[in-house]
Amino acid sequence: MTSIVNETKSSTKYKDIYQTVTDTIIEQLENGVIPWQQSWSESGYTPPLNLPSNQVTGNYYRGINIVLLWSAAIKNKFPTSEWASFKQWQSKNEFVRKGEKGNLVVYYDTIEKEKDGEVEKIPFLKASYVFNRCQLSSYEQPKAEEQIFNPYLIEQINEVDTFLENTKAIIETHDGGACYKIQDDKILVPFPESFHPTATCSATEGFYSTVLHELVHWSGAKHRLDRTKGKKFGDQNYAVEELVAEFGAAFLCAGFGINTVEKGDHAGYIDHWLKVLKENNRFLITAASEASKATDYLRDLQPE
Repeated sequence: MTSIVNETKSSTKYKDIYQTVTDTIIEQLENGVIPWQQSWSESGYTPPLNLPSNQVTGNYYRGINIVLLWSAAIKNKFPTSEWASFKQWQSKNEFVRKGEKGNLVVYYDTIEKEKDGEVEKIPFLKASYVFNRCQLSSYEQPKAEEQIFNPYLIEQINEVDTFLENTKAIIETHDGGACYKIQDDKILVPFPESFHPTATCSATEGFYSTVLHELVHWSGAKHRLDRTKGKKFGDQNYAVEELVAEFGAAFLCAGFGINTVEKGDHAGYIDHWLKVLKENNRFLITAASEASKATDYLRDLQPE
C-alpha cells in the first residue's frame, strides 16, 4: 500500500499528532464504544447519523477527521454534525461559549527543503481545532422527536439500490456469510431475511451496511484502486484492508442516513482493534485515507 506521508527526521511534533489521533480512538474503544459504527445509544443520546461538515466552507470532512469528529460527538454528546474553527464561527457572527474546548482535526501541509540544488516539497501532518454548533452561545437544544419504525421489516432503500446498481458490481445473495470473492470479482451476502434487528440497528440497515462493507472491499481490486491485501487474519495488510472497509461502509452509511450493523462479539472486536492500534500509530490515518479514496471512487461511478 502506498504511504500517504513522507517522514522527515525533524518531525517530532508531527509524530506526536499520529499518537494523539490514535490515543483519541483508543480512549473510545477502551470505553466500549466503536466510533466508526453509526449505532450508538447511551442514556437516550444518539449521535447524528450524517457526515460532519464545515459550516463555513460547506465541505464535508474526510478521512480520519470523520472518525475524530464522530468520537468528539459521542464523548461530548453533541447532537449536531456542524463544525467550524473559532475564527470561522466568528466570521458568521457566532461565538464559542467561554470555557469550551476545541476538538482535534488534522490536515496535511508542506515544507520546502532544498536537495541537490532543487526545492522539494515535503508533506507533514498538522493539528487544528474546531467547535461544534452546540458549543456556541447562541445554540438552543431542539426538542427530541419520537421515531416510530418497524425494525423487523426488511424494506428496499431505493437510493442505496440505485447507488449499488450504478457501480455495476455483481452482488449475489446466498445461504452463507458476507464476502468479496476476489477470484470471481463478485460480492456475496446472506439473504435479506437472514438479518435480524438489534436494539440500535434495524434488519434493513444491517443488510445494506453489510453490502456496502463488501462493496468497499470490491473497490480495492487490482483493476480498480489496487489496494494491498493481506493473505491471512492477523496480517498487517489484512487488518488495514478490513478497517478500510469498516470506515468506508460507515462513511457511506452516514451519507445515506442509516446505521451500521454491530459485530456479534462486541468485546472481542474491540480487543482486536485495540491491539492493532497500539502496535502501529499510523494505522488509523492510513486506513481512513484509503476509505475516503474508496468512497470517492464509488461516488464517481454514479451518473452526474
